[in-house]
Amino acid sequence: MSVKTRWAFAPLEVLTAALAMSLLILLFGAPAKAGDPIKVGFSMAMTGAVAPNGKQLLAALEIWRDDVNSQGGLLGRPVELIYYDDQSNPSNVPGIYTKLITVDHVDLIIGPYATNMVAAAMPVIMQNNKTTISILAIGINRHFEYRRYFSMVPVGPEGVKAFSKGFFELALSQTPQPHTVAMIAADAEFARTAADGARENAKAAGLTIVYDRTYPPSTTEFDSVIRPVQAANADLVFAASYPPDTVGIVRAASELGLAPKMFGGTMVGLLATPIKMQLGPLINGLVIMESFTPAPSFNFPGLSAMLEKYRAKAAGQGIDPLGYQFAPFGYAAGQVLATAVQQTKSLDPDALATYIRAHSFQTVVGDVSYGDDGEWTQPRMLFTQFQNVTGNDLDQFKDTTKQVVLWPLKYKTGQIIYPYSAAIIH
Repeated sequence: MSVKTRWAFAPLEVLTAALAMSLLILLFGAPAKAGDPIKVGFSMAMTGAVAPNGKQLLAALEIWRDDVNSQGGLLGRPVELIYYDDQSNPSNVPGIYTKLITVDHVDLIIGPYATNMVAAAMPVIMQNNKTTISILAIGINRHFEYRRYFSMVPVGPEGVKAFSKGFFELALSQTPQPHTVAMIAADAEFARTAADGARENAKAAGLTIVYDRTYPPSTTEFDSVIRPVQAANADLVFAASYPPDTVGIVRAASELGLAPKMFGGTMVGLLATPIKMQLGPLINGLVIMESFTPAPSFNFPGLSAMLEKYRAKAAGQGIDPLGYQFAPFGYAAGQVLATAVQQTKSLDPDALATYIRAHSFQTVVGDVSYGDDGEWTQPRMLFTQFQNVTGNDLDQFKDTTKQVVLWPLKYKTGQIIYPYSAAIIH
């Protein structure tokens, strides 16, 4: 009997079920088999302003994938990464996440990386009821209040204020005590958000803000940005900047002789080792926010093995050779997601979100647990100062000898050089 004849004499309920299954397969593809990969989707900055950081994170996620697969995968299935270059441009992100969900039919979502990109992805993620673990983004869920959102950034419940709290606490503990502050920030999501927190902290500390301006992200000439800061003659200068403008700000400040009592901020370009090497002695005296450090107190379980793999991988890719500031957070995001999948034996977004919110996770960035807002329950932000940097060699950035941890006290590895001018090597 032909297939067509068998269908003709099948009971109505069987026909209905078969037709429904056929429609589902046409719409969503065939049901996953035991050997089919679990697809993890994300966008990543492979080109553009934050590509130096994005490339580190991709390398870390590839190492995570390989480690998971070497241990049998997730739920007995191999892990496959599906990702697209967002070009460091938030306008590209919604389309990428729409494609990941509706065309690629990824099983799990990670990221994206960076505040600007995460903010752009959230409406698509929320519309599709997905769970995500963003990477190094700040203040996102204060806007969206989404129950399936989690972050991989150590700001904790203080949110955006954590990106500058240590800067101002350090400043107020110095003699003579500062009274005024000048602020500059790129006119983009992360920098504006960091500046918002700095403004709150400065006012709470009783400091007078004498200058507060943003500059376009496309700015390439920074003398015109620094000159009015210099004219304001503030005790403190706080900058919130991306990698390209960090370089411009540091060079312009040096050329113009900017000399406040303390200078630094959330200058994320200085989290990248190649930029530290490029600027060399020009970074002496800067006090900056850090999310990770090679201090012995940060040698969490699994970190050394992950960094060893990262450095072997980085050697052939022209990316940050050390990977301290970004790679651990990419790997840790994968660790949290993998643990939730294995423990729930599920890919269901609600099951994963419920588990993540209720448990603590041992990761290469330490133990991580989440509050109601999807942020870490305990902050672990640091403030460091570059001291006695000479030349442009790599070795001086492998430990905390030339970049000492100042704050918080429990991670402190050295003393601040104050005022800023005393740290400058002429």
